[in-house]
Amino acid sequence: MWNRRELLQGGAALSALASLGLGRTAWAQLNGNAAIISGFPAGGMGDNVARPVAERLRGRYATSLVVEARTGAGGRIAVEYVKRAAPDGLTILQIPSSPMTLYPHTYKKLNYDPLTDFAPVCSTVTYAFSFTAGPGLPAEVKTVADYVAWARANPKLATYGVPAAGSALHFAGMMLQKAAGIEMSAIPYRGGAPLLNDVMGGQVPVSFNVIGEVMPHVRSGKLRSLAITSAERSPFLPEVPTMVEQGYKDIAVQEWLGWFLPARTPPDLVLKLNALVGEALQAPDLVAALATHGLQPVHQSPQEFARLVKAGFDKWAPIVRATGFTAED
Repeated sequence: MWNRRELLQGGAALSALASLGLGRTAWAQLNGNAAIISGFPAGGMGDNVARPVAERLRGRYATSLVVEARTGAGGRIAVEYVKRAAPDGLTILQIPSSPMTLYPHTYKKLNYDPLTDFAPVCSTVTYAFSFTAGPGLPAEVKTVADYVAWARANPKLATYGVPAAGSALHFAGMMLQKAAGIEMSAIPYRGGAPLLNDVMGGQVPVSFNVIGEVMPHVRSGKLRSLAITSAERSPFLPEVPTMVEQGYKDIAVQEWLGWFLPARTPPDLVLKLNALVGEALQAPDLVAALATHGLQPVHQSPQEFARLVKAGFDKWAPIVRATGFTAED
């Protein structure tokens, strides 16, 4: 869905900030209590980004800065909350790409417009997905081609798990089903942890997971990754070929985690937050910590990030139409 060149512009963006005198600028902090609003529960992937970045921004961006989870509805509750917030820079949305690029095409009605109700600040990380097999799939199935042959021979057994219905991972499975001409039945779960338990227990033969969730299990041999969904191989499982390499050129799906402010936030506050986040993402200890979770730091200017959001929005539209999928509350 996005290639490495589009996503990994961090160095160039940070150099540009420095050339504008924005890197390590002594910004005047906001007087007030700022909050990073996350749409997903504490302790998950979002926390692995938001909390260490918040630590580096506290006392520099605002007097205080906390991470607050407003969960539910696949992240939409958090998005709607920030939409209604005052445009004073004190309420920051951290959200994966799907609620801003995919949901507008799967939900008949959203209470927000991702392209007009927010001021894009920057992306923070990008992450790929793994097409993962457990002991419920015969050991001789090692590639996507092997899986397709097995699914054709065993259509009643060709189920796959996803952490949430209507997610980008769910669509990766639907795209494979359509491209390969096979029947696959999705089994939605409430999150990656219970899904992985069933994959490792053999109740579900394969699943689509965020790569960081499966890395330790793939490395230990408990699970095997048949493919990575990003356009290029992941540095975290470099031995695993992509879907594209295995003949599925249109299955290049990965997500970003991004920060937004409410629409009408003054541009100087958007630039200030962008610059400070970009500086935080350069810290070697943070880069190393993110890598343990399969996350790659990414940073762009607000304008570049706005274009990335719009590109994702436009690319998901025909994919959703082709599947005929509609989300139901």
